[in-house]
Amino acid sequence: MLEKVGAEVLAERERVAARVRDELVAAGLPVVAPGLSPVLSEGVEVNVDAFDDDAGGVSVGWRSSPRLESCVLRAARRNLPDHPALVHQRVVLEAMLAAITAILGSAGFTVRDSLNDYAPFTVQVPAGPGGSPSWALRDEEVAVPRRSADGCGASADRSES
Repeated sequence: MLEKVGAEVLAERERVAARVRDELVAAGLPVVAPGLSPVLSEGVEVNVDAFDDDAGGVSVGWRSSPRLESCVLRAARRNLPDHPALVHQRVVLEAMLAAITAILGSAGFTVRDSLNDYAPFTVQVPAGPGGSPSWALRDEEVAVPRRSADGCGASADRSES
């Protein structure tokens, strides 16, 4: 039986997963809300696995539109491996995983191919960057306006007349 990781390791995985979601949304990708029904979801899917094995941790995959997924399932049930939906889905998944890998790598994450045989079109993110993300507000963006002698607000970059 597989053992589960401790609370500290699980908390770190959740932190990495949250940073992954944030970075991918900052890049403009839609991210599936955790717990959302698969028939309603499309976009990046980030999962946290609590088990202590090589395939565990944070995994990231792509969910195509429910319509494309439906066509893929129908072709698979009919055993039509050359069906255009299956061929297209493979190209979509490979392209999106390449983009996700590039985006996360640029943001400082460690990304590797999945070791989970049951989730072949996913990548694993064993570690994330420390510090602030590239898109975080900087001190100069949140400067507090100075007050003038008369009590009216005056911007720090405006000269007084």
